Amino acid sequence: MVKMLWRHNHSESTVGSPPGNNGFPLIGETMMFMVAINSNKGFYDFVRIRRLRYGNCFKTNLFGETHVFVSSTESAKTILNNDLGKFTKRYIRSIGELVGDQSLLCASHQHHKFIRSRLNNLFTTASISLFITQFDELVIQTLSTWEQTDTVIVLEEALKMTFRAMCKILMSLESEHELEVLQKDVGYVVEGMLAFPLRLPWTRFHKGLQARERIMNALNKIVNERRRRRGLEDHDPEDFLHYLLIEDDKAICDGAPSLTDVQIKDNILTMIIAGQDTTASAITWMVKYLDENQEVLDKLRAEQLSIAEKTSPKSYLTLESLNDMPYASKVVKESLRMASIVPWFPRLALQDCELQGYKIKKGSNIHIDTRSIHLDPMVYSDPEKFIPSRFDEDSKPYSFLAFGTGGRTCLGMNLARAMMLVFLHRFVTNYRWQVIDSDSSIDKWALFAKLRSGCPVHVTRMTKNTTPT
Repeated sequence: MVKMLWRHNHSESTVGSPPGNNGFPLIGETMMFMVAINSNKGFYDFVRIRRLRYGNCFKTNLFGETHVFVSSTESAKTILNNDLGKFTKRYIRSIGELVGDQSLLCASHQHHKFIRSRLNNLFTTASISLFITQFDELVIQTLSTWEQTDTVIVLEEALKMTFRAMCKILMSLESEHELEVLQKDVGYVVEGMLAFPLRLPWTRFHKGLQARERIMNALNKIVNERRRRRGLEDHDPEDFLHYLLIEDDKAICDGAPSLTDVQIKDNILTMIIAGQDTTASAITWMVKYLDENQEVLDKLRAEQLSIAEKTSPKSYLTLESLNDMPYASKVVKESLRMASIVPWFPRLALQDCELQGYKIKKGSNIHIDTRSIHLDPMVYSDPEKFIPSRFDEDSKPYSFLAFGTGGRTCLGMNLARAMMLVFLHRFVTNYRWQVIDSDSSIDKWALFAKLRSGCPVHVTRMTKNTTPT
């Protein structure tokens, strides 16, 4: 009987559909997915094993729904172009409920375009230029404490640093107590994103929902207070929330649609998570990769010292400075390719379609397996090696997907890039370091690929008489 049930649920019996295993009735392979999440290999290991077994297109059943994983540049192009509106973005239920259905991550195609247009102010050249100065100051302050500490856990410090930076640029929040409380709650939300969506008091998901409610209440107070005092003070903080409220006032006067408070709060939370977690993880991986690749570090340090010599020691970096960092930019790209912080992009099929020669039914969840594409030897030569110079030439179309592409390209791409470049410059021109634990295990329950060790390092300041090594 068990053997017959297995055969019935094995998708190879369905002609034209992707190979794979539907698992058990109702729950599918959800339990095996949850086991992978709770391992030190991370939830992506669930995908890796099945891709090796079934190939570049396979299906499974998670949380009672069909999920199809594809890992070819051709499929990525078909899905991310989406000119005919065949696909829309969709995250699993736990993520959607925790970040909010009005978040850019989860909004429908129509709402996404509207919300995105309203959020663009954060990512203008002027806004990024101001942010670079603020972040540079914060990096300098943070690194000065590293040299006074015996062992620095890079991930922990990077999370604090990027969190503070995002809260300042978004809503000028700098109170130590408020930042500490908010960061703790954001941590609960992130930890609950891959949890089984049970609302039982002891579960990660429930704790994440409680934290989300507290965050929404805190943001609600900030938004209401900012509205109340607008025009009453000589100088309102020129942060993202300030410009957002101005644009909403203009829209109301013109009779145009404006963002609701729910949309504002959902997207502030989303931008905090994206700006903090993904960027901090990327910084941590960069420190690890550079420690393991001395020739790359030497070349990077030479470029950055040359830039440092051209600028005043007391001046902060500018957007022009970052644009003069070609090799550092390749180091950033190679780090993002190797680490694949966001390992896949989720979409929902809005109609029957065909991918890689297989029939995909309407309503199927489709995931672009970016990690497999980034490590495909047919796409990148020696994909397991850290070689920034591979980006001397333009990448093949749809082969580098760290920020996605098309209409859903990461809105904060240039902001994240700026943060990584600022950190690299200050770190490699002023410090030497040694990674204490080189373990590449992934943190449990992490949606974004975080090093389980946090990358502990010994840091020492370089002096003018110190020869970089």
